[in-house]
Amino acid sequence: MKTPISNLILIVLSCAILSCGGNKQTEEKVEVSADGFAVDFIDNFDSFNPENWQDQRIWVNNEFHCYVPDNQYNTREVSNGTIKLKVVNVGEAIPCDNLDKFGKQHPETLYAAGRIASKNRKEFIKGRWTARLRVQGSGQKSMFPAWWLLGAQNNEAPVQEEDENVCWPLTGSGEIDIFEHHGDYGADKFTTGAIKSLGECDKGDWWSYRKDFPATLDEFHEYAVEWEGSDLVYKLDGEEVYRNEGEGDNYPEPMFAILNFAKITDSPMEGEWVMEVDWVKHEYKVGE
Repeated sequence: MKTPISNLILIVLSCAILSCGGNKQTEEKVEVSADGFAVDFIDNFDSFNPENWQDQRIWVNNEFHCYVPDNQYNTREVSNGTIKLKVVNVGEAIPCDNLDKFGKQHPETLYAAGRIASKNRKEFIKGRWTARLRVQGSGQKSMFPAWWLLGAQNNEAPVQEEDENVCWPLTGSGEIDIFEHHGDYGADKFTTGAIKSLGECDKGDWWSYRKDFPATLDEFHEYAVEWEGSDLVYKLDGEEVYRNEGEGDNYPEPMFAILNFAKITDSPMEGEWVMEVDWVKHEYKVGE
C-alpha cells in the first residue's frame, strides 16, 4: 500500500502570455513541501517504465551474480505498486554477458540479480533524491543491496552518449551512496555517505565520508540525500542522520539513480533475497 508524500503546500505561479493581440493569464500549479522543495520526478512503480529506468548489466566489485535484463528469473518484479529487486539462486550455472570496465566477461554463475538505473532517462543536478524501501532478511552474509547516485558522464556500461567518458570517481562520474546494507557486518544497519575522489581514475576513498546507522531494514523507510548549500545531508524518514560538510560542491554534475541488489562473496544462499522499493523521487529547491 502506498504511503502518501505528505506535508505539501499548494502554491500558484502565474505568468502573463501575449496572445492574439491581448494578454492571456495562465496558471501553473506547483506543489511545494514545507521546506521549499517541489517534485520534478517520481516513480510509484505501478509498472516498469522504460522512460525512467533501464536494466544496467555490468560487472563491478567482483560481484558473484549476473545482472540480467527484462525481469529474467524474476529479478525485478513489479507487483502491487512496488518493484522487487532480487538476487536469485538459479540452481544451476548460467552464462553471463556482463563485462567489467576492462572488457572482461563474468564467468558462469548460480546467481542472477536485478539492477536498474535512470541513466539517460532521469538525471538531475543537486536537489534531493529519496526512495522508500525495505530489505527482507537483512544481515545475511554476502548481501549488498544499494540505493545510490552516479555522475551522468560515467564511462561504464552502458555508454550511450558521446560525453560518457569520465572515469569513476572524478567529477562527472562521482558517487553518492544514500543507502547500502553490508550483510556481512550484521543486520539492521545501513551505510550512507559520499565517495571521496582521490583525483585519479579508479582511486576513491570509501571510508572517510561514510558512516553506519541503525534502522529496522525489513520495515519501509525513506532514505534521502539533499544538497544544502555546500553540504550533503543524509536523511532517514525525513530526519537528518549524517552530513558531509562542504562535499556538495564536489558534485556539480547531473546525476542518475541506481537501485540494485548485489551478492559480493561466494557464501552459499538459498532461494532469493529481496529489496522492495515503494517509490523514488527527485525534488528541486524552489527559487534556486
